[in-house]
Amino acid sequence: EVAAGMNRAKKYVFSRNLKKADWTNTTVLNGDPAAEISKLKRADGPGLTVLGSGSIVKQLAAAGLIDDYQLMVCPVILGSGRTLFDGNPGRPILKLANSRAFNNGKVFLHYTA
Repeated sequence: EVAAGMNRAKKYVFSRNLKKADWTNTTVLNGDPAAEISKLKRADGPGLTVLGSGSIVKQLAAAGLIDDYQLMVCPVILGSGRTLFDGNPGRPILKLANSRAFNNGKVFLHYTA
């Protein structure tokens, strides 16, 4: 069911190398992520979701283009790593919209910017 929904959804992929994507309903974007997303946000259509790219999120956050953050916190002790906003001037002021704790120890956090 989830895979079918992903296949039906319109998708955008940022790539420096790809010219076209084989996945159904996928558009490859080769330009500056902030400029491309700004253009998409001005167009009619559903909201956009970023999945799995910390570097894209970092660029969009720096440009003030993220309205909503949904984070899943998985309790793993790594000892080091990168922060989501590392290197960005200033940090967004986030307001907790809701949260949910799961029995496995994970926590879902939904913030609005």
